[in-house]
Parts: sequence; C-alpha cells; structure tokens
Amino acid sequence: MNRHIVPDEVLTAVEPLDEAIVDARVPGTPFAFIWFLVKTHFVRRVLLLVGIALAAATVDAFAPLGFSHLVNGVLHARSAHLAFTTVLPWVGLIAGLWLGAGLAYRGYEAMDIGTSPRLRALAQKYLFAYMLGHAPRYFQDNFAGKLGQKIKQAGQAVITILTIICFEMVRVTGSVLLGAVLMFLAQPVYALILGVWTALYLTIVITLARRCVRLSKAFSDEVSTSTGRLVDAISNADLIRAFAKAAYERRFLSHFLADEMNASRRLRRFLVAMRAFMHLATTVFMLTLVLVTARDWYLGATSAGTFVMVYLLGNQIARGVQELSFRMLDYFEQVGTLAEALELVSQSHEIVDVPGARPLCVTQGAIRFEHIRFAHRDGGAVFDGLNLEIKAGEKVGLVGPSGAGKSTLVKLLRRQYEPQAGAILIDGQDIARISWDSLNEAIAEVPQSPGVFHRAIRDNIRYAQADAPESVVIRAARDAHAHDFILSREEGYSTIVGEQGIKLSGGERQRVAIARALVKDARILVLDEATSSLDSESEHMIQEALWTLMQGRTVIAIAHRLSTIAGMDRVVYLEHGRIVEDGAHKVLLAKGGAYARLWNRQMGGFLEAG
Repeated sequence: MNRHIVPDEVLTAVEPLDEAIVDARVPGTPFAFIWFLVKTHFVRRVLLLVGIALAAATVDAFAPLGFSHLVNGVLHARSAHLAFTTVLPWVGLIAGLWLGAGLAYRGYEAMDIGTSPRLRALAQKYLFAYMLGHAPRYFQDNFAGKLGQKIKQAGQAVITILTIICFEMVRVTGSVLLGAVLMFLAQPVYALILGVWTALYLTIVITLARRCVRLSKAFSDEVSTSTGRLVDAISNADLIRAFAKAAYERRFLSHFLADEMNASRRLRRFLVAMRAFMHLATTVFMLTLVLVTARDWYLGATSAGTFVMVYLLGNQIARGVQELSFRMLDYFEQVGTLAEALELVSQSHEIVDVPGARPLCVTQGAIRFEHIRFAHRDGGAVFDGLNLEIKAGEKVGLVGPSGAGKSTLVKLLRRQYEPQAGAILIDGQDIARISWDSLNEAIAEVPQSPGVFHRAIRDNIRYAQADAPESVVIRAARDAHAHDFILSREEGYSTIVGEQGIKLSGGERQRVAIARALVKDARILVLDEATSSLDSESEHMIQEALWTLMQGRTVIAIAHRLSTIAGMDRVVYLEHGRIVEDGAHKVLLAKGGAYARLWNRQMGGFLEAG
C-alpha cells in the first residue's frame, strides 16, 4: 500500500496481504466462501456472536412472562387489599430483563465492531488477490469498473449474510422456540397456533423470496451493465467530445438505463405484493391468538396475566418473524450478489504455475523461442513452428505489418499467452516451469500507452521498488529526461497524476514509464511502440532516454516507426507469423527485401545510438 497516500497510523491497522491470502483458492459458491472465511479467521468470534444473540432472545422472551406475573400480582393485590409495594419485585424483574436484553444487544454490536469490518476487508482481499492472478485475456473481456464493483459488493454481501444468520435467524429462532414452550405451558393450543402459523408463514415467504431473488438478480445484472457502459463513456469523455457524440452517447446509455428501470419496477411491484401478504398474515395470526386467549380468559380457563403474556409473546414473535422476512429478502438478494461476484472472480486461472515452480534466475538474459505454435481461441493461427534466438545483451527490433505477430510474441515471452506447442527459454530455463511473478520481475516493459496509477509521480516511478530512496527516483527521472517537467509542477514529485495519468502528456507518461523501468533494473527490456504516438521533439527526448535504458540489457523493441530501431543489433521482419528477414539494419537495406521496401516507404533516418 502506498505510504504517500495512506497515513502510517492507518497502515498499522490493516492486515498485510500475506502469502496465505495470495495463494488461497477462492471457493466458488457463497456459503463455501463464507465458511472458508469464518473457518480461517472467525470461528471463535462467530460462536460468541451466536451465543450473545441467543442470550438476548432468551432474555427478551422472558419479559412477557414477567408481565404475566405483574398483572396477576396487581389484580391479586387489589382483591386482597395488599400494598402496591408487593408487586414492585415484578417491576424490578421486568426492568432487569429489559436492561439485560439491551446490554446483550449492545454487547453483540460491540463484538461485531471487530468482526464485520475485518470480515469485509478480508473478503475483498481474497477476491482481489485471486482476481489479479487471471491472465490478461480475462481483463480484456470484463469491464474494470464491473470487476471492482463486484468485489466491493461481495465484501458487503458477506457481512450482511453472516449478520442475518448469526443475529436475526438465531434471535427469531430462539424467540419462537422459547415462546412456544411458554405458550404450551399456559395452554397447548396457543403453542399449536404459533407453530402452524410460523411454519406456513415461513414456507410461503421463503418461496416468495426465491422469486424475489431472481428479480433482484436481474435488476443487479442491469445495474452492472449500465454501470459498465457509464464508466466506459466517462473514461472516453475526450473521444466523445472530439466526435461531438454527446447526444448519441446519451441515447445509447438510455437503452441500458431503461432496462435497469424496468427491472427495478418489476422488483418493486413484487416487493409491494409480498409485503402486503406478510402484513395480512401477521394480522390474521395476532387476531386469532387474541380471540382464543380472550375467550379462555372470559371462560375462566386462563388468567389475565396469561392473556397478557400470550399477547406480548405473540406480538414479539410476529414482529420478529416479520422483520426476519424482510431481512430474508435482503438475505437472498445478497446471496445472489455474492454468487454472481464469485462466479465472475473465482473462474479457474487460465495461466497457473506448475507444481514446484521455481523462481527464474536471470544471469545473462538470453532468450530462445523453440518451435512455437500458437493460435488464438477464435482459431486464428499466429505462429506455426517459430524459432528465434536472442543473445544475451542483444538489441533486437521486431518489425512487420499489423497482425504479423509482433505483440503476440512479446505476450508469449511474458506468459500472458501460452503456446500450444514449443518452449520459450530464458538463460536455458523454460518459462512454463518457473513462477509467473519471477518472470515478470525479470522483464521491464515500456508500452505504447504506459499505465500509471492515480498516485504521486514519485510512487509511479518507484513502483517496482516501493522502498527505493528518493535519490534513486530522481536519478531515474533525470536519465529518463523527466526530472525537469516534474519539478515544473507545483508539487514536484508529489504531484498526483490523475486517473490513467490524465494530467500528464503522452510524452511525459512515456518518460515516467522509462524512469520506472530504470528503477526496476530488469535484465530484459521490452519496448512496444514506445514512441509511435509522440511528436518529433518528444520522440527525440524519449529516444535518448531509451538508449540510456537499453544499455547492458537484452532488448526486444517493436516499432512501426523504423527510425526507432535502426540502431539495433538486429532487425527481425515478421509477416503472417513467420520470420521473413533477420539481420542488421544495413545488411537488410543492402539486401533490398521486405524490410528495405518498408524503410524506403517511410524514408526513415537512423537512430543515434548514444
């Protein structure tokens, strides 16, 4: 976590993302995931919370019994002309029960302070850590906003579900069972009424709730879709303005918002009908219980105190069951939300480390592609038996028409894709058998559109080494020709660059990326169209910085602008996934082949190497 954004005192309160979290396989179903979290971190706390909820329900249920004795005591005192003080012990008992119930509920809340917030954080950590293990294709297929939203929703869903189970369900179950016992002791028929009503009511409500979940999930899907479209439009606000397409985007988004609105209306109509049934069923139950107990009191079969106790117990239980019914809607909705998030995040990783994978040990930086065969999922073949060897410290430029396989070759090297056949070796080590993290640590990349975090420039530069001293950051910025533009900003290296570095120009972002690669100091360097979108002045500065970065490293540079790779040791011309030409720049020009024709069309100049 970034110490220039989060205060130290906050960091000390946050659990580290330890290896157990990083390596954990996220269960794919809601209850398996919740049980995994509870079993790993919260068993004692959850048991204690259940115990407190049960104690609170027990104390609550005995309050009507206290009222029964108080009413009978008052009536007896009046008929026997006893002092009112004779009933004060019952008042004290009721006060004690009320106070005890209140303390139990506050105790539950106090205990939950150390449970729910940590549970939510851990749920999000596990999901986030597992999600980061997905291959790049996964992130290409899903909106970033949707993924983030699902992880946040899952964290909230976990604590909502566990709270309903540990508190509402336990409390209502305890109240119903204890209430049934007290009613049975008064008159078995009262307990029978309670039991029959509770069974019928919960059966119908659960059936309705399941239907409600489906409507809720449909609504959630529409919200996620419209949110993704909204975020997509916001992130391309400049593009929308450039094409004067604001009206079009409003109309485009309105279709998704209309679907969301209609799904919300269907859900709300069903909720209105369901709540009407719940209110009617509760009213019928209370009227039945009051009529039966009032008749028994009238006939002398029971006392006034028993009538009061049964009424208060019935009202308390009916209210509790009705509240639980409302919460059951939330419960099933959150179960659906969590299931959807887990279905999205917990998919099997496309690329995984083999058992016993060892870290990559790079001593020289030699790279060899052996008989590589690769085709995309859609069947589009890219390579079929490709062989390419890059010596340690050699600088190789990859050129060729679009779709020739240049970027795919780099993605295979970084194991963002895996070949269907063949092997890729770095210093003789098959990258399929070494850990993915160590492979990425061994390769620095400066892409055409470098990613930057919405953080300080300093923290973006030293991202590879979060503890890198300021002197290292400044030296890297100087070598990348970034120091001057950074100091021209009011806050210097503490300048927050904005989302996706929007506060920086394209050339500035490139120089920050180069400085970041310098701090990383990896033995292998990949340049993927690092200067293609820059103006001439920026390109010149970036080229100087790139030559500084390339010194002493094995380099693979992809470029359409040939001037950026003319000074390389070798140029490899790819076409349709095959190496058509391979040699030094001057040699290929003299040969007069495909590379020479491309060079002559561009009329490019040489890149001054140093």
